[in-house]
Amino acid sequence: MVYGLSTMLARFINYMLLPLHTAVFIPSDYGVVSALYAYVSLMNVLFTYGMETGFFRFATHEKNKQKVYATAQISVLVSSVFFGVLISFFAPSIAEFIHFPNHADYVICFAWVLALDAISAIPFARLRLENRPVKYGMIKLINVMVNVCFTVWFLVIQPYLKTGEWFHKLESDSIIYVFICNLIASAVTLVVVIYMVRKVRMEKSKTETLDSEIEAENSSGKLKMDFVIWKKMLLYSLPLLIVGLAGMVNETLDRVLLLNFLPFDSIKNLSQVGIYSASYKISILMTLFVQAYRMAAEPFFFNESKKLDAKIMYARTMNYFVIACSIIFIFVMCSLDIFKTLFLRDVNYYEGLQIVPILLLANLCLGVYYNLTIWYKLTDKTLFGSYISVMGAVITIALNFYLIPKIGYLGSAWATLACYASMMIASYFSGQKFYHVPYDVKKFLVYVGLALFIGWFCNPYFHQLFEKSRLLYIVSSVATISVFAFLVYLIERRWKNPEWNSEQQK
Repeated sequence: MVYGLSTMLARFINYMLLPLHTAVFIPSDYGVVSALYAYVSLMNVLFTYGMETGFFRFATHEKNKQKVYATAQISVLVSSVFFGVLISFFAPSIAEFIHFPNHADYVICFAWVLALDAISAIPFARLRLENRPVKYGMIKLINVMVNVCFTVWFLVIQPYLKTGEWFHKLESDSIIYVFICNLIASAVTLVVVIYMVRKVRMEKSKTETLDSEIEAENSSGKLKMDFVIWKKMLLYSLPLLIVGLAGMVNETLDRVLLLNFLPFDSIKNLSQVGIYSASYKISILMTLFVQAYRMAAEPFFFNESKKLDAKIMYARTMNYFVIACSIIFIFVMCSLDIFKTLFLRDVNYYEGLQIVPILLLANLCLGVYYNLTIWYKLTDKTLFGSYISVMGAVITIALNFYLIPKIGYLGSAWATLACYASMMIASYFSGQKFYHVPYDVKKFLVYVGLALFIGWFCNPYFHQLFEKSRLLYIVSSVATISVFAFLVYLIERRWKNPEWNSEQQK
């Protein structure tokens, strides 16, 4: 709960920048922001190259966690600085290649955002492994609050001091301030997270009895790289680089492909990217929940893996996860008019709302997939994860290439759903072969089917209620969710999974 709430709160505050961005930027300018963040998401995976999960894996097996931490941290630090310098040197050429000539400043800014975020990744992973969700969540909140405060200063207060008008449309030159704010927030976060990790390590050294050699190394505060461990971590982590890169292709490449495959001029393409990205974020609650769940679940699953009833726990966790996602789907579909009013401050963005139910379902499939990936991480078969992710990336690219010229950004939404659903199905069947977990698939399908029926069926009626009576609209939404929750309660009481009981007996 602490992991989930803190992560969701941090990301929710960050998502609150959406109404600000849509208020001050026209769709084409917001399209520039969205396209650049898509490139950054892809590059972020290369900067960390799976070392975060590698740290989780080896820190739970090696006696000296500090040595594993130091090895991962030094590796990421050296590579991040190298890539940051390299990208900055070739910034003009890179800017021209990604269709933003004369804006090498965008590239340089994000090169160091990527470097700082990558260096912060391992300290954050250590806080998660040490079960420090409060400190983890606090630092994430600091990052977001710094970003928000500087964004408000640059995009709202400064323009107001010059013009005396609030929230007027800004010139395209103001886009750079979005990236500068991100750079400042990343720098502050790195300083805070390193300080917090050092503080946690010192606290542990005072309370735990360790072997003298390990105790001396832990208390010294020095980072020493172990090349034997480093080679093992690379062998484990590099397949996860493919997994992560393919995952980012599935998650963000659609913005890049829209920019290049839409049959319009560059300005209109940027507008379509902006509309698509803004509507994508309306699926905020599902995205937030899945991301927060993933942050808490990965170290939790690793720590629980040695228990006798671990597989039962995995199955039941998935059960509650599907229930929560189904409720979120219904809630967003029943509250779509409120979400568009809150987040999309320009009616030009409204046309993209048709993709919201598709992306909600896609993110539900992605969350289920994250649950299922535990099998290849626990069995050290990370290569299978890369196969599945590459398959998803191929589906994403192929369907975007085929559908975008025909139906525009709606094609990207369907491609996203097809990708995540395929990865979910492939991971389930391959996982059951190598690491059988007694998931109750029939029950999951019932919950998701009910959510789809209620959400899509009720949405048109709720739209009419929103126009007539806001109070009746809210009451009807609460009643609909309550009916679904009651149905879930009845199903949970009467539907028992015999495989869970047999596994428990074993």
